[in-house]
Amino acid sequence: MFDDNFVIVDLETTGLSPQNSEIIEIGAIKVKNNKVVDKMDVFVKPSRPLSYFTTKLTGITNEMVDEGLSLKEALNVFVEFSDGMRLMAHNAKFDMGFLDTYMKKVFGTGAPNNALDTLVLSRIFVKDVPNHKLGTLANYFNIDYSGAHRSLRDCEITLGVYNEIRKIYEGR
Repeated sequence: MFDDNFVIVDLETTGLSPQNSEIIEIGAIKVKNNKVVDKMDVFVKPSRPLSYFTTKLTGITNEMVDEGLSLKEALNVFVEFSDGMRLMAHNAKFDMGFLDTYMKKVFGTGAPNNALDTLVLSRIFVKDVPNHKLGTLANYFNIDYSGAHRSLRDCEITLGVYNEIRKIYEGR
């Protein structure tokens, strides 16, 4: 259930559906022996300009993604970075759905489906919160939530939440 070696991944996208939306940022943190050993963050150039809503939510502007990598380049960077390690995300169904869809389109093979999910872990171990959103859990565990809705920052928050849930599991 808990692991010491994994890659936390978070995507920023132009919408909620991988069929109708695009990845615009991929962030990841590599953890080995429960220590952060590396981080990555890349912008992905979308096929059309970002909506006002996307920019307002994420803080990502058209100027930022205009210099981004192609989707294929960005996915290659992520695949190389993750090096076959187990993946983790908060609400992994969302991020893994996008990764799976776009990896199939680009490489013909999907993303691994054994990702750890801090949303699921929080539902099991954190009982006294109104919901299990990342922001709610960050607040509950006194983790700074500033800068959220940017990939690398969300990975950092997710790691903090994971470590707090693990403490609950270990009975500290």
